[in-house]
Amino acid sequence: QVQLVESGGGLVQPGGTLRLSCAASGLSLDDYAIVWFQQAPGKEREGVGCITRGDSRLYYLESVKGRFTISRDNAKNTVYLQMNSLKPEDTAVYYCATGRESCANSWRLYTCRGQGTQVTVSS
Repeated sequence: QVQLVESGGGLVQPGGTLRLSCAASGLSLDDYAIVWFQQAPGKEREGVGCITRGDSRLYYLESVKGRFTISRDNAKNTVYLQMNSLKPEDTAVYYCATGRESCANSWRLYTCRGQGTQVTVSS
């Protein structure tokens, strides 16, 4: 069974850091592009960024550039989202998704999706 499981979310103060993990089973992440999405309360789900099969990174959200970094550990079959200098507007549920060989900034184009992990940035 193909499954993605996110972890690492929680409550953090503004300016803090979190590292989210997306662990895969039933498929090898190094065969695919993996994307992170966020869905803030009352808003549409939107793409944060993507890591390609060749380890190139694309960041879709202007607000995260320079603060968030996507990486992968193929040996652990896990992709990470390092989140630094967190702001209250980063509060959202964060999802990872895969199933494509190339990146695309559209949730519906990914066939394998996690259940999400909550990130709350508040003092």
